[in-house]
Amino acid sequence: MLHLEPSAIADVIATGGVIAYPTEAVYGLGCDPDNLSAVQALLDVKQRPWEKGLILIASRFEQLLPYLDLSAVTEQQLNAAQAKWPGPFTFVIPAKAEVSPLLRGSFSTIAVRVSAHPGVRAMCDAIDKPLVSTSANLAGEEPALTLAEVETQFSGKIAAAVLGELGTARQPSTIIDIQTGHIFRQG
Repeated sequence: MLHLEPSAIADVIATGGVIAYPTEAVYGLGCDPDNLSAVQALLDVKQRPWEKGLILIASRFEQLLPYLDLSAVTEQQLNAAQAKWPGPFTFVIPAKAEVSPLLRGSFSTIAVRVSAHPGVRAMCDAIDKPLVSTSANLAGEEPALTLAEVETQFSGKIAAAVLGELGTARQPSTIIDIQTGHIFRQG
């Protein structure tokens, strides 16, 4: 498994590689959201059902716009979400119709976050788009908290691991429905 700096990961992502990387609280698995072969490979490696959907993380909100249908979101709802970004808050927002079910799952929405983690931001800036983000663990298992745990679970199954430190959050991000305010997961 390659170990790369966040700024050096662009080629791996561009060629469809699945990567592991530190986030605010746990290691994540990610790939290019527009490469559906890579998204399927990520789902296979994680053994995650596509119906659950995935999160997209970005360094800035504009990177998420190609995936979002903001026509049913009020300015007040959008401002409330943006007031929490960058940070450990994931918002469930209506997805554009053309967004693959591999990303949005069996829903008409997609979960998105603007990250405050410097490594995540560097990766998203290097590829100028969001990354798929899901915790680095087999479905139903505890998320990896160290590079050694990533290697134990995913050696030979992913293209690279990104070097860096976890953030200071103790729990994965809070997930909130932007339209209703319903909290799906408390971080």
